[in-house]
Amino acid sequence: MIDPVQARKQLLKSCRRVVLKVGTRLLADQTAIARLVAQIHTLRESGRQVILVSSGAVGMGMRAAGLTRRPRHLSEVQALAAMGQATLMAMYEAECRKYGFRAAQLLLTADDLRARERHLNVANCIEALLSHGVLPVINENDPVSVSELKFGDNDTLAAFLGSMIRADLTIILTTVDGLLDRNPDGSLGERISVVNGVTYELRAIAAGTDDAAFSIGGMSSKLRAAELLNSAGEALWVASGEDADIIARIFAAEDVGTIFLPKDAKHKMGSRKRWLASFSRPAGAISIDDGAANALLGRGSSLLPSGVVCVAGSFRRGDVVRIVRASTGDVIAKGITNFSSDEAEMIARHRSGDVSSILGCDAEDEVVHRNNLVLI
Repeated sequence: MIDPVQARKQLLKSCRRVVLKVGTRLLADQTAIARLVAQIHTLRESGRQVILVSSGAVGMGMRAAGLTRRPRHLSEVQALAAMGQATLMAMYEAECRKYGFRAAQLLLTADDLRARERHLNVANCIEALLSHGVLPVINENDPVSVSELKFGDNDTLAAFLGSMIRADLTIILTTVDGLLDRNPDGSLGERISVVNGVTYELRAIAAGTDDAAFSIGGMSSKLRAAELLNSAGEALWVASGEDADIIARIFAAEDVGTIFLPKDAKHKMGSRKRWLASFSRPAGAISIDDGAANALLGRGSSLLPSGVVCVAGSFRRGDVVRIVRASTGDVIAKGITNFSSDEAEMIARHRSGDVSSILGCDAEDEVVHRNNLVLI
């Protein structure tokens, strides 16, 4: 049994960089934002860096337009986001100035984090802002986002950022005090204090916590965020932002909210592999036999041509591909391929020593090197 207080103390002992996500319903007005920035100031004064992921643009726009329900048409939602974002940032800047620091706005789409060069640019921009003592305030770029460019919700965006910038802790403030268990009759039960790995049973009890009239996302999205962060070796803390002192209570290691701990916090994933695992978009797939799959999973081996069964899709050297166990169809890894799809087809089932003669040029021995491969 994990001791909740000890788990929290251990997590906070070396916590120096925090991603803090705040939901729409917690940002009702200037007073709520003032209270939030005051807590962020206290956190910064303790020597910690803070990156804020802020919802609320659409909600602010709705209030400005006198609406009580979120519109159904994408263009109307985008217009409200454009209206509300300016108001939201003006409030943040005014409150930050009271404490002698500045706020900076970053609006992102999913492609900004998927494309490797843009991914690095975003990370470098955040690092530069932090080095100058500026509070990065990050939101999805709703006015230009379409379905294929969207993160889905800011819980997911916060998890992506927490993984990308190697935050020691990601905190999601919502309207309930963490993940609640389910009673036999289906009603919500006791708060679950510590989760050591998200399970199917936890996904089944997850329930929405936000009002769809104003916002999107719920406890299911927070479980997805936890899985993403835990896979990289990082932790997520979900707690109620309706508690005016919640951030102070979190950093006092009180038993509030739910913490989602990785199963192996000692082995954190490297930055390149984090990008491969969570951000990259595969251009195709390589199916491999059981022997090759076992070598990848059990020994951390590279993928050799002899283990390749077949290729799906069209990709080039340097593209990211899914690696699939042919016998089951399960995706077991993602990696950067050293060969195009045509070349991979030609060398499938052959020994590494034969690759150069088959292709008629010098070539690597591995289809995917273990340094460019991450297990899923």
